[in-house]
Amino acid sequence: MKQQLKKMGRWPDSQMGRKSRLISPTFHLSILLLPLTLCLAIWLGACGGTRTLNKSPVETPQDSESKLTFFDVTLEQADEVGRPIWKVRGKQAKYTQERQIGQVENPYGELYQDGKIVYQVQAEQADIEQDGKQLFLKGKIVATDPSNGVVLRGNELEWRPQEDLLIVRNQLNGTHKQLQAAAREARVKTRTQRIDFSGGVVANSADPPLQVRTEHLVWQIKDEKLIADRPVQIDRYKNNQIIDRGKGEAAEVNLKTKIATITKNAQIELLEPPMQIASNSMSWNLNTETVTTNAPVRVFHRAENVTVTANKGELKIPQKTVYLTGNVNGVGQKRQSLKSKTLTWYLDKKLMEAQGDVVYKQADPPMTFTGEKAVGNIRTENIVVSGGNSQNRVVTEIIPQEKVIKSQ
Repeated sequence: MKQQLKKMGRWPDSQMGRKSRLISPTFHLSILLLPLTLCLAIWLGACGGTRTLNKSPVETPQDSESKLTFFDVTLEQADEVGRPIWKVRGKQAKYTQERQIGQVENPYGELYQDGKIVYQVQAEQADIEQDGKQLFLKGKIVATDPSNGVVLRGNELEWRPQEDLLIVRNQLNGTHKQLQAAAREARVKTRTQRIDFSGGVVANSADPPLQVRTEHLVWQIKDEKLIADRPVQIDRYKNNQIIDRGKGEAAEVNLKTKIATITKNAQIELLEPPMQIASNSMSWNLNTETVTTNAPVRVFHRAENVTVTANKGELKIPQKTVYLTGNVNGVGQKRQSLKSKTLTWYLDKKLMEAQGDVVYKQADPPMTFTGEKAVGNIRTENIVVSGGNSQNRVVTEIIPQEKVIKSQ
């Protein structure tokens, strides 16, 4: 045995620092602190005279690499303290001496972190490096996390146990009872149960029913959160139809509370009524269908062609009502404007109620009216202003068609 190992001349004593095993159905060799190549060499020496191993065809002069072929094998790798970091089983394995890489066909394996199984994997082929630090799988990969039910599918898998990093790429698809996602690549941190999706990310949630599109999305599985730090689009569905859409430079979706927070150039567009709400930061409650913002906000009604700005606001979508507070300023298509401290906008009724330091202006004919309260339709310039500064109650009604002003 010693003569055989010396003849191979590939394993200096400095590499004797990690546990590795190769197991056949008949022979079980547990060799401490040996990498994969030495395990294969010892297996060949131990099997002599007891069992004939099947080898690949005899090497020809045209072959650039020498290969050894084994059947029904199990390959294991352990860390410095003897805990497993991966196990791979396959019906056939090939070892290339020149490249010092083992290849297992149709492997089934288990990935370990801190001695516990974190993913169960299967693929068409597994490439195992000689030093045992990394494991590569190729071709129709299925990786399953038994603790939370996450399933990742792709065509390439890379396991870096020292970095606590699992990478699945090339036509990646991830499925879970809470989320389905497609991207170019997924990077999994097994200890924190975090998945980073990158490259053309499309994530679909069943509850709440929405779709998230971005270039980088973090899924915090335990916290049930989706975090996008790149431009993001969030579509809300009802009866398989898009009814609302949110956009921004960044967003966080809490799948548990069903609240989406959109920041940096945030926008929410409604299909019915046809509205757009813009602010620097907005909270979108997908359960109650309520949008709130404590930052300066702009509300635009496309059909009415009316824009209202304020310091903060709230939109209740089912009630089709907007509440605006602080420096409210509404502007219509004909440059008519309505300013106040607060404003309630009943979208269905096409009616506005303004209160506090009300100022209404219109351009044709040019007139200005002030009061404490105003009710009306700014688009049609039909506004009633009441409560002037004098002791007598003042009500001003503007009827543009008749060009008549009534006062009392």
